[in-house]
Amino acid sequence: MEFTVSTDARLDVVDVTNRVAAAVPDNADGTVTVFVEHTTAGVVVNEAESRLLGDMRTVLSELVPDEGWEHDELDGNADSHLRALLLGPSETIPVDGGDLSLGRWQSVLLVECDGPQERTVRVV
Repeated sequence: MEFTVSTDARLDVVDVTNRVAAAVPDNADGTVTVFVEHTTAGVVVNEAESRLLGDMRTVLSELVPDEGWEHDELDGNADSHLRALLLGPSETIPVDGGDLSLGRWQSVLLVECDGPQERTVRVV
C-alpha cells in the first residue's frame, strides 16, 4: 500500500502515524516497514510534539549547513541528501492484532529535507 504526503517547507516534519496504521490489515501480526521512495526525505519514529518537531528541524539545519557542498554544483540540494542520509528512508514497526506496537509517545514521522514536495510513502 502507498500514500502521498504533501509537505509545506524545505525542512518539514509530518506525522503519518494514522495513515500507516490504516494500511495495516486487520488482525495482522508481525512487522510493517514504512519506506519513503525518495533520496531527500526520511522516515523516523519519535514524538510528534510541536516543539520537538521544531527542534528536529533546528538540529538537522545545524548539523548540515545549507551551502558549501560539491553536489550543489549539480542541483543545489546537497544539504537535503545529506540530512536524509542521517535519517534513513525507512522504519520497521511491530504489529500485533492489526495495531502498530508503538510506545505511548511514539509516532511515525516523514521528514522532508527538500520541500515543499509530494512524497510517496510505501507501507509493506
